[in-house]
Amino acid sequence: MATLDKIGRYDFLAEPFHCDFSKKLFMGHLGNHLLNAADFHSNDRDFGMNYLNPIHKTWVLSRLAIEMEDMPEAYEKFSVETWVESAMRYFTNRNFRICSTDDKKVYGYGRSIWAMIDTQTRQPQNILEIRDGEIMKYLETEKECPIGGLSRVKMGKEAKLVRSINTHYNDVDINGHINSIKYIEHVLDLFDISWYKSHRLKRFDIAYVAESYCGDELNFYQETIDENTFHVRITKSNDEVKDVEVVRSLTKFIKD
Repeated sequence: MATLDKIGRYDFLAEPFHCDFSKKLFMGHLGNHLLNAADFHSNDRDFGMNYLNPIHKTWVLSRLAIEMEDMPEAYEKFSVETWVESAMRYFTNRNFRICSTDDKKVYGYGRSIWAMIDTQTRQPQNILEIRDGEIMKYLETEKECPIGGLSRVKMGKEAKLVRSINTHYNDVDINGHINSIKYIEHVLDLFDISWYKSHRLKRFDIAYVAESYCGDELNFYQETIDENTFHVRITKSNDEVKDVEVVRSLTKFIKD
């Protein structure tokens, strides 16, 4: 098999039913497109789910940061470029560039960290052992991703419980746990629509700490860092555990 380009590029459409009242693509749906691009890129290069699932392994998203100057509008076609910046035994760094299909406009960038686990034991797997380290052929270290790196979201004692919700059928993904993008949507729903009429989401960071499942209650603790920046910790509760942390996130807005 011929070696493909290190950078993959995939085209998408901002479907109108994936856009908000301002006719801009929802952040959650953009996140889905980024994850699709990552899936396409890894499958095309033989270290994706098509190869991993039959041997009981899977990629899991550990961290994601998206920073946008603008969002695609309804009916606009746009492109997502993605590449693997680095790979270690248990983690790999993947970046994204979101742009117009003619490359005249750059909407923003993304950074992510992924791990690989055994789907039966849920234990971490050595990425460099997959296909004798095939992923190392595709490292792209020179392409620019000009946004801040992924850093730990620190929660202080001022975080207050602002919402608790139950999880249902539509929250669950193909792996049987709460979908990673659903957390993003739930966090962004903490802000009223009136807030979004005067503020634009500039950056969203999320770190996945543990899995949660259908039937878990999710508790949202919010801390105000400044007038436009908020930290949120999500915990889960069920019959067996109470307030076990599953996610931390940062939302940074710009006032229009």
